[in-house]
Amino acid sequence: MLLAVGCRDSTDAQPAPGHAEPGPGATQPSSAYPTPRTDAFRIVFLGDSLSAGLGLAADEAFPAIVEHTLRDEGYDVDVLNAGVSGDTSAGGLSRLDWALRGQPDLVVIELGGNDALRGQPVANIEANLRAIVERVRETGAEVLLLGMDIPTNYGRDYAGGFAALYPRIAEDLDVPLVPEFVREVGSHRGLMQLDGLHPSARGHRRLAESLVPYLKAIIIAAGHG
Repeated sequence: MLLAVGCRDSTDAQPAPGHAEPGPGATQPSSAYPTPRTDAFRIVFLGDSLSAGLGLAADEAFPAIVEHTLRDEGYDVDVLNAGVSGDTSAGGLSRLDWALRGQPDLVVIELGGNDALRGQPVANIEANLRAIVERVRETGAEVLLLGMDIPTNYGRDYAGGFAALYPRIAEDLDVPLVPEFVREVGSHRGLMQLDGLHPSARGHRRLAESLVPYLKAIIIAAGHG
C-alpha cells in the first residue's frame, strides 16, 4: 500500500477546497510577486504541501533544491515556489494568473492529491488539471506534469482511475510527465517525516534528484542549456 505522500495535510478535513491554510514554506498569492531576472530560465512550481515543503525550512523543499542543483550545474534558472499546503486542483486553477504573472518559461504542476483524498470526482480533478495545462500553454510556457497516486484503501477503482488521469492528460495534451512522482519516497519510512504523510528533508532531496533530469531536458530543448 502506498502512503498518501505530499497530498494530504493535517488540516485537510477542515478548509474548503482551494481555501486551505498555508503551511511553512508556502508561497501565498499576493501583489508582492518576486521580480525574476530577465535573462534566467523561469520555473514556477504550482503545487500543494509537497512543493511547499510542509514541516521543513523553505530551502529544504524540493523546488529550492532543484534550483540550487541546476545552478551548480551551470544552468541559469530562477525558481518560484508557488506551493500552498492543502491546495487542490481547483485552488491551483484559481490562482494560476498570479503564478503566471512573472511570465515563466516552465510551470511544474504538482496538484490533485488533495482532491483525491477528499473523494472529489476524478472527472473534476482531470478537468481542472487540463484547464491549468491549457492556460499555461496559451502563454507560451512549457509544462511538466507530476503524476500522483493514493492508497488503494480509497478503493481500487477510484485509486486506479485517479492514477490513470495523469498519463491520459500527458498523452492527450502532449506534455511530459513524471510518473508516480512520490511513490518511491512514500514507500520508504526513512524518507518520511514522523506524520507518515510528508517527506523529510532527505525525502525532498530524493524527489529533487528524480526531477532534475526532466527539467534539464526541457531547459536544453528550449535553448537555455
